[in-house]
Amino acid sequence: MKVTEHLKNANGKTLFSFEILPPLKGQHIQSIFDNIDPLMEFNPPFIDVTYHREEYTYKDVGNGLLKKQIVKKRPGTVGICAAIQNKYNVDAIPHILCGGFTKEDTENFLIDLDFLGIDNVMALRGDAVKSETYFKPEKDGHAYASDLVSQIEDLNNGKYLDEELLNTCATNFCIGVGAYPEKHMEAPSLDSDIHFLKKKIKNGATYIVTQMFFDNKKYFDFVDKCRKEGITVPIIPGLKPIATKKQLNLIPHRFHVDLPEELIIEVVKCKDNAAVRQVGIEWCIEQSKELQKAGIPVLHYYSMGKSDNIKVIASEVF
Repeated sequence: MKVTEHLKNANGKTLFSFEILPPLKGQHIQSIFDNIDPLMEFNPPFIDVTYHREEYTYKDVGNGLLKKQIVKKRPGTVGICAAIQNKYNVDAIPHILCGGFTKEDTENFLIDLDFLGIDNVMALRGDAVKSETYFKPEKDGHAYASDLVSQIEDLNNGKYLDEELLNTCATNFCIGVGAYPEKHMEAPSLDSDIHFLKKKIKNGATYIVTQMFFDNKKYFDFVDKCRKEGITVPIIPGLKPIATKKQLNLIPHRFHVDLPEELIIEVVKCKDNAAVRQVGIEWCIEQSKELQKAGIPVLHYYSMGKSDNIKVIASEVF
């Protein structure tokens, strides 16, 4: 079922959903199930599965020579989605990126998903690889998420890259896209960022999931701005409980997200990460309850591969 259909069928009730990471290469899929199992009592209608593009490393082979090696630390997005739908009978939503994909790769990826009965995709540009300062698309790949959305929508209309194909079958993907209440780090302004978000909706996206935020006012203000710009699709808030003192610096640096001063003060007071974890849980519970009270259609949690703190939050909210 499409995400938009899940929202319609909820009849105003706030739904619970979450995102998982594929396990590191060499680990068993049971590690994924072990984190999903405790959250199933909250009846998630869908679960997001991230995609991780190939990275490159250079290995010293002696005599001053370096050998380029391709590293993919978290493969398995498509297989995990199929396994989730088979095991739990809930919709799994794979992330699909511009980075690391040619247009042909994208089309083949989507065909596989369609054959597996996967009805939703999250279309994202993705980050630059670690060895590059700025994002670079693949040759004959997409530079922007809006173009990726267009290709998915073309396939939804039966339009394949090979225009000579006859009697083509149209796909029927519900397309989600990302958004940034505090703007994308590369955007010159929030207004500019919303302009390009609007383009993704125009090209075929039907719902939005936000980057994590820790101040609900920033989410509400962002939604207001989007509505004033004519964006009418659901805007699902992404939430993450802070869990370690290190994240005070890591989250602003990696995700370009501000932390409220009140939260910072409480975390700094903590004697250890167990105490930080509790502060993060309590903060996220209050965020969730306020969003729920405002009638937000879905609360979407970034689990980062661990579900114990998400379960505590969900137990208080749902």
